[in-house]
Amino acid sequence: MRTITAATRVLALLGDPVEHSLSPVLQNAAFAAAGMDGVYVAVGCEADELVGLMRGIARAGGGGNITLPHKEKAASMLDMASDTVRRTGACNTFWGDERGRLHGDNTDVEGVRRALRGFLGSVKGIRVLLLGAGGAARAALMGLLEEGADEVLIQNRSVERARAVARRIGGERARVVAVPSDLDGESFDLVVNATRLGLSPDDPSPLDFERLSRVGSAVDLVYGRQPTAFVRAAEEFGVRATDGAEMLVQQGAASFELWWDAEAPLEAMRAAVEAARVG
Repeated sequence: MRTITAATRVLALLGDPVEHSLSPVLQNAAFAAAGMDGVYVAVGCEADELVGLMRGIARAGGGGNITLPHKEKAASMLDMASDTVRRTGACNTFWGDERGRLHGDNTDVEGVRRALRGFLGSVKGIRVLLLGAGGAARAALMGLLEEGADEVLIQNRSVERARAVARRIGGERARVVAVPSDLDGESFDLVVNATRLGLSPDDPSPLDFERLSRVGSAVDLVYGRQPTAFVRAAEEFGVRATDGAEMLVQQGAASFELWWDAEAPLEAMRAAVEAARVG
């Protein structure tokens, strides 16, 4: 068992809810495997508590991650924002420096890219349906376009929010589904769920796959101990599907690398997540 001392670096997941998160399991396994003197905890917080927690943890030499629903608010609080944060308007990773400045990045983008490469090999030239327009959707859109997706259609309850995301990140390769019926009979190489539907076991699938004529693959950015409704719906439609566990590992690895300036122990992280899901 690792000994926690006054010198141990504290890193935290900030969001609401956080009870479901496997990030503490993932990162504490990584710290142990890599021999890092750190501990990772999950802290539930409201939006008005976020800035104090981020700055306090960072100034104490720590850092952490931001999850729903605070990624966009976190982006506005940074002293030093990465280009990825500026482009997506969302921050999921933070840390401090010796001058007391608060730094932030969005490792969800790199997590999406790495997870898609592992699942599909390549997304060059594909046509994608992206569900959602929040922080996770922005990261997914940026990752998809950087990996070479040809066209991304965005569907969201708020069409205006979806249009804002398409304008900000997508350029000519992203367009918005104005009404759900516009999807009837459409064909996609990939469907990505970037909504929060699936966090609760009782959540429905955000998409009726029967409306589509063909889907090549499906990726849910949400994960749980059991397959999400989106993954189940895709598989019932005959589509190869996966949930967000590998993206969790990959974005966590990218965060680890920013905090520690060292290579992340991917196999240990992946094994910890799998053990927690079946435990």
